[in-house]
Amino acid sequence: MDTTSNSAVLHSFAPIQSPRARVLILGSMPGAASLAAARYYAHPQNRFWPIMGALIGAGPELDYPRRIQALRAAGIALWDVLAQCEREGSLDSAIRDDTAVANDFAGFFAGHPRVATVLFNGAKAEASFRRFVLKPLARPDLTLLRLPSTSPANASQRYEAKLSAWREALRSAGVAVREA
Repeated sequence: MDTTSNSAVLHSFAPIQSPRARVLILGSMPGAASLAAARYYAHPQNRFWPIMGALIGAGPELDYPRRIQALRAAGIALWDVLAQCEREGSLDSAIRDDTAVANDFAGFFAGHPRVATVLFNGAKAEASFRRFVLKPLARPDLTLLRLPSTSPANASQRYEAKLSAWREALRSAGVAVREA
């Protein structure tokens, strides 16, 4: 049996968190640009920060620490489902599920009891959470919602449609968002 792999073991970041958090936004695993920069959503074509800028004032025109501060002030925590995995390149479809290890969500939710809504930044984040986290977590009270991925790989959906979906989800979760 050949167990060799050309994939490197990747490790995600610590969560961006606040005791005031009511919403947790989850990606799957940071892409290559984000890992290289040690920052969430660092690829210049990723639409996450422009969307956060339009909705809560955490846009790419701010330096990274100020964007994080704006997320925290809005009651938003940010993390990835996976603590580690193997993947070639940056695409979620290249994540090897047999190497995936989930982050410590039991610990996260124990320390953040106000978080009632989990928003998934794309299908892979949702699928990974449901596969590796949800059943052992035993939190039927959580609202779980998949949103359109902000990744540049998700070019089939226009920015305006993504922005609208994210605005409605955050508003429904009780986050004060800017109107269009």
